[in-house]
Amino acid sequence: MTTIHPTRNDLSESAQKQVIPLLNAHLADGIDLALQAKQAHWNVKGPHFLPLHELFDKLYDEASEWNDLVAERGVQLGGTAEGTLQIVSAKTRLNPYKVELTSGKDHLEAMTDALATYGRSTREAIETANRAGDAGTADLFTEISRASDKMLWFLESHLRGEE
Repeated sequence: MTTIHPTRNDLSESAQKQVIPLLNAHLADGIDLALQAKQAHWNVKGPHFLPLHELFDKLYDEASEWNDLVAERGVQLGGTAEGTLQIVSAKTRLNPYKVELTSGKDHLEAMTDALATYGRSTREAIETANRAGDAGTADLFTEISRASDKMLWFLESHLRGEE
């Protein structure tokens, strides 16, 4: 059950009760995505080490910004941001990251899969927020969708270069 804290935000209570859990679910995915990007950043090896090391760090930074937007939106609507390790671990919809990966290609494949899953759930969140009557949250998810699609393009471009 979602607890709504008092706020003068005039979004309906019904919309708040739909959107706040949506934001927290997306926060769990986003924190997982950021941590997976850091895992890849720290452990990538191979001939393309430096550009991939930097790219994975850029993804981490981007995902961290998205997470801040999502968490703060939930609090603005009277919710509580649920970003603890225990909650994220229990709620993430991303596949677990394989810590034994080392090659750049393997990390790219894993990160494109994670980012594609995140992008798909972001687009679903746009629709859910719109149905709930919360154009502001739908707009936030639209912004994140565009940015995550751009990051996916950056990652996939590294995979396509060797076809």
